[in-house]
Amino acid sequence: MNFIMKYWDIFVEGYSSYSSYLWYEITHPGWHNYFYWLLVVSAFFFILELATPWRKDQPKFRKDFWLDFFYMFFNFFLFSLIIYNAASDVVVNLFNDGIKAITGGFDLQANNPLNGAPLWLILIVGFLVRDFVQWWVHRLLHRSDFLWEFHKVHHSVQQMGFAAHLRYHWMENVVYRSLEYIPLALLGIGLYDFFIIHIFTLAVGHYNHSNITVPGYVTGGVLGLLVGLVIATGGFDVNLLQDPSMGVQFATVAGSVAVGSLLVGPFMKKIFNSPEMHIWHHSYDLPEEHRYGVNFGLTLACWDYIFGTAYIPYNGRDIRLGFPGVETFPEGFVSQNLHGFVGANKEERVMENGLPGVSGNGTTKDDVPTSSVK
Repeated sequence: MNFIMKYWDIFVEGYSSYSSYLWYEITHPGWHNYFYWLLVVSAFFFILELATPWRKDQPKFRKDFWLDFFYMFFNFFLFSLIIYNAASDVVVNLFNDGIKAITGGFDLQANNPLNGAPLWLILIVGFLVRDFVQWWVHRLLHRSDFLWEFHKVHHSVQQMGFAAHLRYHWMENVVYRSLEYIPLALLGIGLYDFFIIHIFTLAVGHYNHSNITVPGYVTGGVLGLLVGLVIATGGFDVNLLQDPSMGVQFATVAGSVAVGSLLVGPFMKKIFNSPEMHIWHHSYDLPEEHRYGVNFGLTLACWDYIFGTAYIPYNGRDIRLGFPGVETFPEGFVSQNLHGFVGANKEERVMENGLPGVSGNGTTKDDVPTSSVK
């Protein structure tokens, strides 16, 4: 009985703590406030969509814009308030206690390799681990017929825009967070560390789904700007400069922008996800040999190039989005979030189409010798 009460207390504490945290977020604007970061990042990409749209004929307030806007707040706030934050505390504690029982007292959290590491290393490791786990979970959502029914909510988007990033079934929160939270927690990734990682991935996710197209030298310059600001200000325990003058700080930022734009820029679309790549993940039509999907990267594109799932046969600006059967898929929030439990349909993943095949490096079959095609 005491065993059960221990985890019940953890659940209640997690619930009440998150309730207080959410209310504080809404009523206290600040730099460390996720609620207002979500608003600012969303407004930034919406303005870009209005100013420089990639698909110029797409309505400014595209199909399902307000539905996706509601999804943004439901999935990142209300769902966590209702159940997830409290339940995840229970899972991590239960997992760690189980390891202690099996190993005779070995505490994974107390012995994680990042204890005492500088913040920049914790953030980089946490980001890479999280994104790699998410890449595999994303593949699982496509490969499993059961999980695909939930993931269809995200793929029911037929006109792409930034807010589509956060249109997904609440069961995805359960699947993603359950599988990603444990390794992050055991690595000692705390709330503040996760906040920084989360804001960065939020911005990249909005960018990937936005109705814009940006050259690699620009995104490389933006990455260089962020790195330069961190170095110049000594943020995240980066202590490369000792009491720098303002001139040195300015030169550091400018140099970092130049390096990012000129040297990293040509490779940005192979390292990070982009609208040009992610639009193909939402394509209605898929090549037969990749009937379960392509371009699974959330933030990083490199996993797709490493594992042979990258696919950009041509400029996908005007391709049809969705999946076979999207025409009859539920359109309302409630009916979409009941889908998967009721009303699941088993359509063919791939309909007959004229798309070229794909090689392991994302090129089409016409670009490579037949012997190298996977």
